[in-house]
Amino acid sequence: MSILHNEQTGIFSLETAHTLYQMKADATGVLLHLYYGKKTGSDMDYLIRYTDRGFSGNPYELSSNRGYSLDTLPQEYSGNGVGDFRLPAVQVLSENGSRSVDLRFVGYAIAKGRRQLSDLPFVREAEETETLTVIMRDSVIGLDLELKYHVFPSQDVIVRSARLINTGNQPLVIEKAASACVDFLYGDFDVIHFHGRHCMERIPERLSLPRGVASFGSRRGMSSHHSNPFVILCDRHATENTGDCYGCMLMYSGNHLEEMEVDQTGSTRLVSGIHPDGFSWTLVPGEAFQTPEALLSYSANGLNGLSRHYHDIIRHQVISPRWQTAKRPVLINSWEAAYFDFDAEKILRFARSAKEMGMEMLVLDDGWFGKRDDDNAGLGDWVVNEKKLGCSMQELSDQIHALGLEFGLWFEPEMVNEDSDLYRAHPDWALADPDRKPMLARNQLVLDMSRQDVVDYLFDAMCAVLDHAKIEYVKWDFNRSIANCYSHALSADRQGEVAHRFMLGTYQLLERLLTRYPDLMIEGCSGGGGRFDAGILYYCPQIWCSDDSDAVERLEIQRGTSYGYPASTMGAHVSASPNHQTGRMTPLSTRSIVAQSGTFGYELNPEKLTDAEKEEIKKQISDYHRFEPLIAEGSYHRLTELDENKDFEAWMFVSPDQKEALVNLVMTHVRANGPFPHIRLQGLNPQYHYRLEGENIAHSGLALVNGGFAFPQMHRDYPAAQLHLVAIDEA
Repeated sequence: MSILHNEQTGIFSLETAHTLYQMKADATGVLLHLYYGKKTGSDMDYLIRYTDRGFSGNPYELSSNRGYSLDTLPQEYSGNGVGDFRLPAVQVLSENGSRSVDLRFVGYAIAKGRRQLSDLPFVREAEETETLTVIMRDSVIGLDLELKYHVFPSQDVIVRSARLINTGNQPLVIEKAASACVDFLYGDFDVIHFHGRHCMERIPERLSLPRGVASFGSRRGMSSHHSNPFVILCDRHATENTGDCYGCMLMYSGNHLEEMEVDQTGSTRLVSGIHPDGFSWTLVPGEAFQTPEALLSYSANGLNGLSRHYHDIIRHQVISPRWQTAKRPVLINSWEAAYFDFDAEKILRFARSAKEMGMEMLVLDDGWFGKRDDDNAGLGDWVVNEKKLGCSMQELSDQIHALGLEFGLWFEPEMVNEDSDLYRAHPDWALADPDRKPMLARNQLVLDMSRQDVVDYLFDAMCAVLDHAKIEYVKWDFNRSIANCYSHALSADRQGEVAHRFMLGTYQLLERLLTRYPDLMIEGCSGGGGRFDAGILYYCPQIWCSDDSDAVERLEIQRGTSYGYPASTMGAHVSASPNHQTGRMTPLSTRSIVAQSGTFGYELNPEKLTDAEKEEIKKQISDYHRFEPLIAEGSYHRLTELDENKDFEAWMFVSPDQKEALVNLVMTHVRANGPFPHIRLQGLNPQYHYRLEGENIAHSGLALVNGGFAFPQMHRDYPAAQLHLVAIDEA
């Protein structure tokens, strides 16, 4: 059993392979958080001390015990307005105007497996999954809270969520409902968050937590380029391979908020969930509200160890079983090759060249539908522009398949242009305030996905295309932030629900399409990596990592992404040089090595390649086919520290049986008469000897881990090296 309850002490113990999570309901019914970390084999309630702290009041029933205060006790899910002055996990407006919430323990249940969520993505059940449901109640306002804990022992992950139920006879308005709240009584933490912008997403920043509140989040209607819904709390001395690290990843693609507060005693509270700004949800009697899930994990083996926990759970319990072990096709995308300037003949020329080089799929990007010759018109009109193509989509698809390639297509379902037949027919289907001109971005508006009629229209329109042409892949884009978040289908008192209902509508559309087309692979995209989160990964096995395809920039983007997400989810392509975003000149070999650490493909015009470049690409694709299982399923190790002053970036993959490894290094600063690049490898078996491909030299795993490997000096701009190591025997 991974979940135990001691009836004598009241302590709940949640155990994974290497961790222990403990809580208990005390005599007053307050659910106290006791411990999260390495296994101890002990009850950890002794860590809680009681003392009278000034301006930390006491519950009425314990008014004579001044050492007992909600303001200083570690809690599993903090209430609001009743004496805990730290960050609340929940805020509810009652019919009488009160915002006080006081939740007390009333019961629990332990079950094998887990129940699926009906309208939100969730972490899929594993054979060993167990679930703890803790029931809390505020009997004054008629609110029940079900705290869910799904334990995944072998992956060292605990999945949390909350379900709020109106058990009274008056409506309640939820103003905040966090998915997870964790209190750390002791510890001096750094926080790592992942900020960014369009074309530079998920950049890790490590900060010392100050006294008071620090927060990161998005109010853009999507998880965003600017703040990923994933944070790490780590010991101030933690490195990539040593130290205590805690992760919290929200499985949600909309507005989110991660909050941390260091209180008067040095305790730290972490709260994560839907962003409360602009959010409200009316619960009539008998109704319930389900929060998104949050994935918690702890590692005593540094940031690399924590990352591997998340990689494992995402690859095996988040990604659809259809794609967990399926090989992804090496594709060429038409966007940077042609933009909007194409017809069927040009696309077929690209396809012929791609096939000759060994590529396996051609993806036709934006511009194939409606009046769409630039980004100012046509969104919403998902009707094939046969005049522009010069043929039907079925005819184009048939010709591409006749070449031996698969075929993919770009959609941006949630968007609409004012210059479109859809908008002219249904202007009320766009999110927009009454009597106010809306904000435009790329001359487009956002469709109101909270409306069932909008979701139904998009489903029918997309099916009309997918039913009449053989299409194996869809690139699903989302190219602006949401403003003017007002639905013409909801009453004034329900407008705070629009942003969340929007995400529920998007999830519903994805679910319906995948139910109808179970073999369709959908790649998530939002101007690149603007919706790169576990919620989208539930439906889409990969996400276009960034619209920045510059290989040197991608080093930083893909490194930051790797802290929470596996390489098999990162859409990564070899682009042209000079790069379209930066103008940087980078060797083709370097571009390939960087793109291979993702779902490999190409984003360039094959007609502009030289014969020598085409031959090199054939070799790259051949190598990727050899290494793909290692990259997709191997353990990932960052070999350079986050804030290290370095001239190179290095990382590696190690097979599950430790008999094979792929080491990658890219020089970002070549120096005259410089030092040899040196790195210590990770994850190898010290008992094995490893032979470097192309050489007869073998090194012991112990030597490569402890002594490292020295690369020769490299020259010119941004050179790179790749080592393939294979175990030949035991040392």
